[in-house]
Amino acid sequence: MRLRIEAEKQLGNFHFNINADITDNRIGIFGESGSGKSTLVHMLSGHMHPDRGEIFLDSDCLFSSSRNLNLRPRHRRVGLVFQQAALFPHLSVSRNLFYGYRRCNKEHRKVTPDELIAVLKLDGLLERGVRNLSGGEKQRVALARAVLASPRMLLMDEPLSALDDGLRFQIIPYLKSVTEQFGIPCIFISHSVVEMQLMSNRILTLQSGRLNEETTPDQLARKTMARSQQGYVNLLELDGATSEGGLFAYRWGEGRLLISDGSSRSSALFELSSRDIILFQKHPEAISARNLLECRVKETFSADNRVGIVLSTGNRQLVAEIVRKAADEMQITAGSTVFAAIKASSFRRLI
Repeated sequence: MRLRIEAEKQLGNFHFNINADITDNRIGIFGESGSGKSTLVHMLSGHMHPDRGEIFLDSDCLFSSSRNLNLRPRHRRVGLVFQQAALFPHLSVSRNLFYGYRRCNKEHRKVTPDELIAVLKLDGLLERGVRNLSGGEKQRVALARAVLASPRMLLMDEPLSALDDGLRFQIIPYLKSVTEQFGIPCIFISHSVVEMQLMSNRILTLQSGRLNEETTPDQLARKTMARSQQGYVNLLELDGATSEGGLFAYRWGEGRLLISDGSSRSSALFELSSRDIILFQKHPEAISARNLLECRVKETFSADNRVGIVLSTGNRQLVAEIVRKAADEMQITAGSTVFAAIKASSFRRLI
């Protein structure tokens, strides 16, 4: 998917002005509240028109002030999933799902309802009223309704922000599997760096109605490391869990990791804060941490008064974080060897 947008809009004292040309099927839009994320969503969907500019999706023009062209929302074939599921309360789950499907021209239908229902595990919910659904179930139904309309692009405007952490990370695999399995390009809007890491390949960061930069999930996590409460969040997909002394041992590259918040499931996703990795110059004689890794420093980077240390061990990589003075005292540079200690309780299971 190629998205080209050059647009301006004055909304009271807020001036939105963006110029971007990005090619990817998984685009993230990142910014704090009031940065212009939702304004961009409404412009792309056709529910708000710019004062001037142009919007192209692939080779098709959606809006052009110079040509006096503004495609209506239904003609843009852009799917929408918002913070709130916004389901029709008087319709069953099944009738909600097929609302968009029936309105979609037959020649545009590319998604098989039964296949989508199976992917999102909605089989047992079809006859329910939407008032009898949990928050996570409602979001899955909202996602299915948008996808069944066979959109050319799916806009997800902070679809997880109304959910608690447990539900958020249950929904993310569904979001990813649907967009990947049915080949639907998506734009994912959020102010969560972790959600950006999980859901996007390329990111546009907005600030005060302007495009601040185009970046990658890793670069965004590095730049926000110092001011984030979690630091840099390492995301680890682990499998091969076995039980060992009350802990779970997972395969990780050529070695393994001992984790207390594990699961007997075949695979799981964990987050590990850069601030929970303790570095040593030499092999410590005795430590309480259950994980001790010999690592090579691949590179370092600065974030305010902190230093990020990119560690390589075997064919795996982690980012640790220390204050600048500690990095200087330990003489940490690219190519150095250090030992990284990680408590088994420092890993947080997401999925």
